[in-house]
Amino acid sequence: MKITQIAGFLGCGKTTLLLELSRRLAGEKERKVALVVNEIGEIPVDGKIIEESGMQVKDIGGGCICCEVASTFAKTLYRLYKDFGPDLVLVEPTGVAVPHQVKLAARMGGRDAKISMGPAIVLFDATRSAELMNMDMLGQLVTTQVKDADIIAISKIDAVSEAEVQDAEQRVQQVNAKAAVVRLSSFTEEGVDQLADNLLAWKE
Repeated sequence: MKITQIAGFLGCGKTTLLLELSRRLAGEKERKVALVVNEIGEIPVDGKIIEESGMQVKDIGGGCICCEVASTFAKTLYRLYKDFGPDLVLVEPTGVAVPHQVKLAARMGGRDAKISMGPAIVLFDATRSAELMNMDMLGQLVTTQVKDADIIAISKIDAVSEAEVQDAEQRVQQVNAKAAVVRLSSFTEEGVDQLADNLLAWKE
């Protein structure tokens, strides 16, 4: 059971990517996929619609996966492993979650379940690059998220110029030069297949 998180600050497009990735991985790739969504005041994923596609959806509220509800997250992963046996688990933490802490919480669930960790995919919104990096407390949070990323997806590239996309790429690469950088548009679906392929090929 490979666990991959789709992280990033609020409004960067995590839920849209989560749904696109899950459909492709469960449909075309013919794999069992489960979704774990950690929502705090965000628009909920329609679990019934998704489960009609043969996927399992778990919603964890009441706090952030990486702190307040870490034990609930671990128990949820174990239940998924025992009851559904998914090949892949896609996790959408809150927009303020830190990927490294989410990985630690996931490993708690792996004590009694056979799991592997997929990449930490962090979305970075190309429409507000300077804003995300320059705000006082927000800048520190976003910088930490980018530092923790294995793959950085520059999102909303359809809404900005080529120069703005390149600016976003330069900003994240200054913080994390090791992560792969993928251009992503949920509108045109550019980058979704590349992320799916990277996720499947990922080895710890």
